[in-house]
Amino acid sequence: MGLIESLELGLVTALTLENLFYCFVGVSVGMIVGVLPGIGHLAAISLLMPLTFHVPATAALVMLAGIYYGAQYGGSIASILLNLPGTASSAVICLDGYPMAQKGRAGSALMITTIASFFGSCVAIIVLIFLAPPLARIAMNFQSADYFSMMVLGLVAAGSISQGKPAMGLASMLLGLIIGLVGIDVNSGAMRLTFGMPELMDGVSIIVIAMALFGVTEVIASVGNGFGAGGKSTTVTWGTLMPTRDEWRQTPWPLVRGAAVGTGVGLLPGTGGGSMASFMAYAVEKRASRRPETFGTGNVAGITAPESANNAAAQSAFIPTLTLGIPGDAIMALMLGALLIHGIAPGPRVVTESPDLFWGLVVSFLIGNLMLLILNIPLIQLWVRILQIPYRLLFPAIILLICVGVYSLERSVFDVLLVAGMSAVGFVLMRLGFEAAPLLLGFILGPMLEENLRRSLLLSRGDPMIFLERPVSATFLGLSVLMLAWVLWGVVRPQRPADETTTSKSMRESMK
Repeated sequence: MGLIESLELGLVTALTLENLFYCFVGVSVGMIVGVLPGIGHLAAISLLMPLTFHVPATAALVMLAGIYYGAQYGGSIASILLNLPGTASSAVICLDGYPMAQKGRAGSALMITTIASFFGSCVAIIVLIFLAPPLARIAMNFQSADYFSMMVLGLVAAGSISQGKPAMGLASMLLGLIIGLVGIDVNSGAMRLTFGMPELMDGVSIIVIAMALFGVTEVIASVGNGFGAGGKSTTVTWGTLMPTRDEWRQTPWPLVRGAAVGTGVGLLPGTGGGSMASFMAYAVEKRASRRPETFGTGNVAGITAPESANNAAAQSAFIPTLTLGIPGDAIMALMLGALLIHGIAPGPRVVTESPDLFWGLVVSFLIGNLMLLILNIPLIQLWVRILQIPYRLLFPAIILLICVGVYSLERSVFDVLLVAGMSAVGFVLMRLGFEAAPLLLGFILGPMLEENLRRSLLLSRGDPMIFLERPVSATFLGLSVLMLAWVLWGVVRPQRPADETTTSKSMRESMK
């Protein structure tokens, strides 16, 4: 099937009333979640995932994806108006967005970020349309050994390229792998890590993991940090929405550079998506600027490039997820979980065996971004009012929805208690510096990793050299070893004392 026919199929699929409805619900919820500081799109997707069990797979993915990129739009609103990032990836917008608001240019900043979000998303969607099919065709030639090695690389990358210490990221990933082993071994029928509890025979549900780590834990952490928007207020008038002529002139090249950075980062599994992309785009733009000293004081390029990169990364992250079955971050891991729940095996066969799902999802990205562009600007005044809701009134409702959502899965009180227990463990791990995203990635990829490992060893009659004899597999394993060596070097590398560093620096300055 050619590209034109594929897009026609996607258009027919995305324009059904059911898919349009779920797309609208997804982007609307995502935008609200992005506006409200401290909730996060991970919690929202975890909360709403049980509602997608009884709808077709395409509609479910359209809604969940809409929440994801819708939150990227809304995250910059709180950053600009209140200096509170609605999402982690919009934190860099605070650096220049809030100073613009203090200068009375909040409306202009919101308009520019909306346009930058739309532009970055469109660039990444075009790359997705042209790159995903050939990438899937290449991946169709992969064998089980190649898939195993590729998943090892994805897990190592997710653990080592983390926001905290790489060693802790790898430890979180290994913990996720262990949790993924809970249940009955398919080959032998033996019980693994169930501790005699029959409720764990089928393993731990991804909904339980997601709601515990990204729902309850994040809410507790936000309340403990006093994170919320209550008590602050600001005013945005319609007369201040349009940027000035000078501000328009400063936006084109930052838009392009930010979209390029975001698309490239989103293509790489394990990079964390929008957060890394937005900070990288900000650094690139500051270096490319003729007046870098103006960054942090309300520079238009300081919000244009990160916002474009943020949304480009959110869309391009679907390329390795849908074509290779390798998620780039926790959100993409949840998307893989949604595919598995609906009985669809993630990987290159999604493009060939479920073209209506793949191309319907791609076209829904364009439709959802158009919806966000139309909705975002008229609702700015509403977002300003919502931002004044005290967080102490929001978090009890979130906890209640989590409990109802978990109980609705199997009508099991055990699942609710499991969420409570894992939330407590997750909060302790967060306080110790461990990250939840690598854990979720390990949990999702663990069973697939084990399946491909066993299949490869069966084909080779137990000879582990099969992973080194195939060039693709050997390349992936080699990259994994190099990345692990880099992490270990960072752990064992001797650190110079602070006083020695200061002394040597002062000596160099005196020599000058």
